Amino acid sequence: MAETEHRPSNFIRQIIDKDLSSGLHQNVATRFPPEPNGYLHIGHAKSICLNFGIAQDYKGTCNLRFDDTNPEKEDIDYVNSIKEDVTWLGFDWHGETRYSSNYFDQLHGYAVELIEKGLAYVDFSSQEAVREMRGTLTAPGKNSPYRDTSIEENLSHFAKMKAGEYQEGECSLRAKIDMSSSFMCMRDPIIYRVKFAHHHQTGDKWCIYPMYDFTHCISDAIEGITHSLCTLEFQDNRRLYDWVIDNISIECTPRQYEFSRLNLEYTVLSKRKLIQLVEDNIVSGWNDPRMPTIAGIRRRGYTPSAMREFCLRIGVTKMDNLVEMSMLEACIRDELNVSAERRMAVLEPLKVVIENYEEGKTEWLDAPNHPSDETMGTRKVPFSKELWIEKEDFRESANKKFKRLVIDKEVRLRNAYFLKANRCDKDEQGEVTTVYCTYDPDTLGKDPSDGRKAKGVIHWVSAEHAVEAEVRLYDRLFTVPNPAAEEDFAATINPESLVIKTAFVEPSLREANLHQAFQFERTGYFCIDDDSSSAQLVFNRTVGLRDTWAKQGQ
Repeated sequence: MAETEHRPSNFIRQIIDKDLSSGLHQNVATRFPPEPNGYLHIGHAKSICLNFGIAQDYKGTCNLRFDDTNPEKEDIDYVNSIKEDVTWLGFDWHGETRYSSNYFDQLHGYAVELIEKGLAYVDFSSQEAVREMRGTLTAPGKNSPYRDTSIEENLSHFAKMKAGEYQEGECSLRAKIDMSSSFMCMRDPIIYRVKFAHHHQTGDKWCIYPMYDFTHCISDAIEGITHSLCTLEFQDNRRLYDWVIDNISIECTPRQYEFSRLNLEYTVLSKRKLIQLVEDNIVSGWNDPRMPTIAGIRRRGYTPSAMREFCLRIGVTKMDNLVEMSMLEACIRDELNVSAERRMAVLEPLKVVIENYEEGKTEWLDAPNHPSDETMGTRKVPFSKELWIEKEDFRESANKKFKRLVIDKEVRLRNAYFLKANRCDKDEQGEVTTVYCTYDPDTLGKDPSDGRKAKGVIHWVSAEHAVEAEVRLYDRLFTVPNPAAEEDFAATINPESLVIKTAFVEPSLREANLHQAFQFERTGYFCIDDDSSSAQLVFNRTVGLRDTWAKQGQ
């Protein structure tokens, strides 16, 4: 990132300030530990901004470490996509990319140490039996019949697990803690299981893999992490985190701190539900611009700075809440209002013929790229006898509140002339097909000398020079603010979350770059989509000019 945004304090920063001032820590070391089993979503963006932002602001370090302990669900493509997402958000990780699998030898050694201390045992109970023995939230668990196996036997069994002499599900290594604990995670949790799976980093070296709760805290300690930040669902697991660190011979003793996860209106962030959206073809893929994945958000036209600003505005607390979608949309709208060049595009075309304009003539008019920033320069826009305007910008008759084109009334064409509507043609259904107008040649860049005033300003595109483009109007994916709370979340899909239009745009847009953002005059903010080519321009609507959902009382 070129410049650090101002960040208000929060409870985590207050903890760090206290730790530094007391001398508990001399520096700050954080980490971002995603599982490489899918695409990151906007909730991960909050965690990325928090972990990397804290390291950046305190001049510390932040590691990117993949929690790759479940090889059956992991893929190197996910690893690469996660790296891309972190980089796109504007952050650099400390040193080389790290993997929990880097520490498999050490993790195995610590597991052996726990066995030698009588704090872990190999359990041959079935998975179902283990679940039954664990008890419930109101009833304590029961000890496994294998809980008191001798240390020597456990060491032998664990060695055989590592050597591949036991089948998957036949046995597991469990920590020996307290089956009557009020915290379920402390009731002799499984810390190793047998799994014959090829690993994208270690190949076929291992057939036993450590569980997340055992791996995570030790990886933090190995890397010297000072503040291990995670979401509130891991709050109870902090007891296990501390128990593991306290019972192995490792010098560093990191601490875990929990913050509330991001819940965003009109979307779902559950990986299971996101997978369903993809597999049921409700969306076109993980990077569909309606998806809350970072890949989808990027494709829709959001910028890294807008995403960082959003994460800054929502803050960091321990309180779960549902963040308004309008807050996210306001961040990109505020940015693009300043940074996006203006262009003219007609999404619902209606033909205009200027009867007093010379046949075959073309004028190239100057148009500012931004109304309030002269440094963005100007562009040439062709003007000719036949134009396209928006259908909604014309009425045969209207009251005074309608500030656009009306028969016998004048409007100004953006960056061009006064235009007066005289008559119109209609089809068999009574729909207007063509509007016949006259223009005032003395009104280019100035008002008429006789003091006439235009009713309003409308945008247009020269019909002769217009470029046909596909415009994808993306909207919120769901019709209710909290679809995850619905019995059938898929039943609340917004049928108008994607509307595709064939539009006419000004020819300068042929020179646009991939993902480049523009404000289409009076319509919204758009960007060039990945599907765009020299033969077919494709634009995605990033966000409208204003929050129409608020106006509808949604």
